[in-house]
Parts: sequence; structure tokens; C-alpha cells
Amino acid sequence: MTTQNNMKLFSGRSNPALAEKIVSSMGHNLGQISIRTFSDGELWVRYEENIRGKDVFLIQSTNGPSENLMELFLMIDAAVRASAERVTVVIPYFGYGRQDRKDQPRVPISSRVMVDVISTLGADRIISMDLHSTQIQGFATIPFDHLYSRMVLLDAISSQGFNYEESVVLAPDIGSAPMGQSYAKRFGMNFALIDKRRFKPNQAKISHLIGELKGLDVLIIDDMIDTAGTTANAAEAAMKEGARSVTAVATHGVLSGPAIERLSNAPIKKIIVTDTILLSDEKILPNMEIVTVSKVFGEALGRIHHGESVSALFEF
Repeated sequence: MTTQNNMKLFSGRSNPALAEKIVSSMGHNLGQISIRTFSDGELWVRYEENIRGKDVFLIQSTNGPSENLMELFLMIDAAVRASAERVTVVIPYFGYGRQDRKDQPRVPISSRVMVDVISTLGADRIISMDLHSTQIQGFATIPFDHLYSRMVLLDAISSQGFNYEESVVLAPDIGSAPMGQSYAKRFGMNFALIDKRRFKPNQAKISHLIGELKGLDVLIIDDMIDTAGTTANAAEAAMKEGARSVTAVATHGVLSGPAIERLSNAPIKKIIVTDTILLSDEKILPNMEIVTVSKVFGEALGRIHHGESVSALFEF
């Protein structure tokens, strides 16, 4: 599978803008596929070109609504039944990634369910970016490539004009500490940490703030901003501690529920997210910068198609 003609790339409807950018960066065009929603809510999928014996890549983020997941499942099944030689599922944002363990009685491990369904349908490979928990890779019995957004976020942060000696990376919770520490080390910034207690889904309270923020520019880094409670609370805590400014950076801009209201009212100078999730116009704030991860995915898909190393992309 080394010829360009053998590679076929298709997009679901969750994020066609990113899919277009990915294939454009590779010098390809998106394949023709028809996806319809019937009046009763059922989905219908059909590939409008021959994919027999082809190396097929399906691009679909699985953020809400859950219809995006069902759409992806039907795309996989249709590709397998159309005799594609290999089916690679490209999920820029892996929905249900936070439900990665059985943390209370009588609940599913939802991320495991998603991986199991994708594998059972006949997909040969999964690719995603900045998983909320990297253990999700262990749920898969097929190859699961984990890409990193830092290649583009490092450039976006560098362009903000930080004086690194007068800046600090603030991890808004324990889970984001390893990511925050890696960025702090990369830029030579100080590091601080918030100890957060979560008492309900999407609801948490700050218990302690560890580190010095007074007179410094604060960089809050997390894998996602969902309802923005964590980010907004961290920004407010930073300013109360005497921070000079706050910039928030996240890979996935989920921005659900009260997120826009919270971010609008929070003391945040700049918000930087990637385009793994398609944002509607009303969710794009004046102080928000959206950077594309299309070239990262484009390079990774090209390497997979040609049998080259993907991990070599991140050796820097």
C-alpha cells in the first residue's frame, strides 16, 4: 500500500472543516460519501466510489451529540463490507474518554465500550489526539496511535510574547500536572498546581494552590475545556494570588453548557484551543485563538499509509 491512488480518505459530519484541512495538507481530496438522517432520526451511509482493496481512513471526532458515534460506526461497517483492504479510524477528539474506569458501582467503562465496538466492527487501526487518559490505548486489541497537539501549541504559546522567567505554568488539577510540567520544562517556566476536589460530574472546588503566582504571567494548560468550571476557577484563583495575566490553553474545546458564559466572565487574557472539535460561531470568543492540528494528522496518516514510524513525529 504505497501508491497515492490506493489511499482513500472520508469524513463524517462532526468536523468536515478539519478533515478538509488534513487532506489538503497531504495533497489529497476527500472521498465521496453520502450520509443522511431520516425523519425518524435513523442514519444512512453510502460510499459513492469504489473502495475495494483500498487503504481507507475515516475522519470523525466523537464529541456530542451521540449521533456522531453512530455515524462513525456505520461508516466503519460500510467500509468493511465494501472490501476495503484496511480501515483506519481517525478520531481527533475521543468522546467518552473521561469514562475510562469503574469509579463507582454499577457504571460502565464507556471508553472501553467505544474501543470494543470500533474493533468488533472490523477497523484495523485507531488514531486519536491528546487522550484524557492514555490507558485507553490499552483497551484496544488493534494498533492505537496517540498523537500530541504540542507540536502546534508550542508555536502558538511562543507567539504570545511571554517572558519565560516571569511566567508560570499552572496545572488546574492533578490529572493535568504531567502535561503542565512538560510545557514548563520546555519553556523554562516555573510550575504551579491546583489541588481540586470533584464532588459531582462537571463540578469541582479548589482546595489548595501550590506554587508562586504573584507578579507572574500564568499559563493554564489542560487537555480540554468542557464546561470551563476548572479553567475559570483556576484563572480566578490565579488573579487572587496576584498573577499579572492569565492565558488558557487546551487541545479540545468542548465548550458545553455554561462554558461560554464562564469564559466570558473569567479574567482570562487569551484562550488558545485547537480545531479537533468544530466550534459554532457563537462559541468563538473575541479573545480566542483556534490553531489547526491538520498537519500533525496529515503527516501521521501519510506515515501510516507508507508503513513509516509515527512516533518519530514527536522526537524533538
